Amino acid sequence: MSFLRAKTKSLVFLLILLCLWQILSQAGVWNSYVFPSPQKVALAFAKMLRSGELAKHVGTSVKRVFTGYALSFGAAFILGALAGIKEKTFGWYKGIFEFMRHVPPLSLIALLILWFGIGETTKLIIIFLATFFPMFLSIKKGIGSCDPKLLEVGKIFRFSKWKRFTKIILPNAIPDIVVGMRIGLGYAWRAIIGAEMVAASAGLGYFIIDAQQMSRSDKIIVGIVFIGLTGFLTDLLFQLMLKRFNWGGDQN
Repeated sequence: MSFLRAKTKSLVFLLILLCLWQILSQAGVWNSYVFPSPQKVALAFAKMLRSGELAKHVGTSVKRVFTGYALSFGAAFILGALAGIKEKTFGWYKGIFEFMRHVPPLSLIALLILWFGIGETTKLIIIFLATFFPMFLSIKKGIGSCDPKLLEVGKIFRFSKWKRFTKIILPNAIPDIVVGMRIGLGYAWRAIIGAEMVAASAGLGYFIIDAQQMSRSDKIIVGIVFIGLTGFLTDLLFQLMLKRFNWGGDQN
């Protein structure tokens, strides 16, 4: 109930902002060409929805995000699990890991375009790099922080290494894994939009840049709203999952 109450409050606050936006627009506080009213934005949205233009760009971005995200999670899970179980081996590549973790993926776009062109490969690599590190660190933390007493119980019952991992270590690590996935997905949306603004012919990032070149501020706002809305809905799914299974305590 508290979760739904919090979301209701957010919705009410959003409606208040929309009303204020509409009132100030009608009062002529700013130029409607630069910052259009909610009504004008809604009309642009309806037109693009009917034409299928918006669905095309949203579908393209969603496909790219979840493809790159799935590849990143697979690699992060395998390497994070290995690093969590064998902490000493992580020391061998910790230096290069920390170096790459602090390099913004968008700074590599120019180099990736030279190597792979402006096709899907470049965008998937950007998403991979943006999402890999937060998920890797969360998975490593979850796998490596299993209670030693639980592992002792596994030894007493003569569990094999694989059974100890699947029956004890992995269930204990799920809250950290899910939180890492949630953070990684947010990073994926930020990365793909930036990549599409530079090297794409479709997608929400391209859609916003194209609208800017056509001086269509209403379409720009529609694109921004859909980026936020799509990210919000996917993040909400993770929050509901955390609440449903009582993973990770209170999640905002």
